[in-house]
Amino acid sequence: MKLPASYSLGELVRYFLRLGTLGFGGPPALVSAMHRDLVVDRQWITEADYREGMALAQLAPGPLAAQLAIYLGYVHYGIWGATLVGIAFVMPSFIMVVALGWVYVRLGGLPWMQAIFYGIGAAVIGIIAIGTYKLTTKTVGTDQLGWVLFGLSAVATAVMESELLWLVLGSGVIYWLVKTPPHFIRTGIGSSFAPFLPPLEGLASDSILWKLALFFAKAGTFVFGSGLAIVPFLYGGVVKEYGWLTEQQFLDAVAVAMITPGPVVITVAFIGYLVAGFPGACVAALATFLPCYLLTVLPAPYFKRWGKHPGVKSFVNGITIAAVGAIAGAVVVLARRQLVDLPAILMALATMGLLYRFKKLPELSIIGGAAVLGLLLRYVA
Repeated sequence: MKLPASYSLGELVRYFLRLGTLGFGGPPALVSAMHRDLVVDRQWITEADYREGMALAQLAPGPLAAQLAIYLGYVHYGIWGATLVGIAFVMPSFIMVVALGWVYVRLGGLPWMQAIFYGIGAAVIGIIAIGTYKLTTKTVGTDQLGWVLFGLSAVATAVMESELLWLVLGSGVIYWLVKTPPHFIRTGIGSSFAPFLPPLEGLASDSILWKLALFFAKAGTFVFGSGLAIVPFLYGGVVKEYGWLTEQQFLDAVAVAMITPGPVVITVAFIGYLVAGFPGACVAALATFLPCYLLTVLPAPYFKRWGKHPGVKSFVNGITIAAVGAIAGAVVVLARRQLVDLPAILMALATMGLLYRFKKLPELSIIGGAAVLGLLLRYVA
């Protein structure tokens, strides 16, 4: 029986509003922050509920951090909790990204933003590395099988530069078979996770907004893994297939998502703004996040019903371990692209050292210092 919540819905919404406003670092940092704040510090969410949310976020397509936030809102407050938490988490970064899109269009580019991103990007690598380290030690601990599955997932993600769904699912199956060998086989569990695609095909026309809606609905429905996994899909569509953006505009869109707080996938709003103004930003964001919301809320009751079964718990633990491994691999991928010279490497290492030494040091202060340092290195040094 589920214990009553030790927090109000308002408190949870305010937490996610703050995380969406100040939470830098993309999926690895955000899911680590949710674990630290809600499970360890506040103890609003149990470890079991958090792991169930991580597993469901991995099983279903869409951005990892947003789906986990929606699920955690659902745990004690159902549909209302999931809905309000989802809005609170995404809305701050949406507003920021649209504002930056407005500035971008009127100034014709963002060279100053690229300079800021140089410093912030290096600091972000340090932030997500420390967050991933803490999440890994908590999730895997001394579990030898867990470390094997973690390592496989991390290496595969680092090499392939994307999360492999079959490996995540396989890790869950292996962990289940080894830890709790089944005396019977249940069928049908998980069969309800069929992809949901809004019925946009029949509505598509020559309207650019309908084309945006159809494309981004597909992105939100069929791209698995963290928000970082959506970037190659978006590149293939908006640059190569449709030609909506140039190469540089697309890189700037990704940079905007990385230097603003909240989910990385909010880059879709910036892209939508460049293509069709404010209506384009709204359509792109809604079309991307609606499947994410539905694919979290619809399976949630089944997950809650079966989640306490020993076999299901082992399956969920295996998936969670693989998910954390994929996050660690994503840190390596980001580091390869961001730490391009010695100053960037030193800033990342300094960030890691500061956060490891001073547990309560606000990440926002590090982000601000890194932004200033990036500008100085690019325009003064």
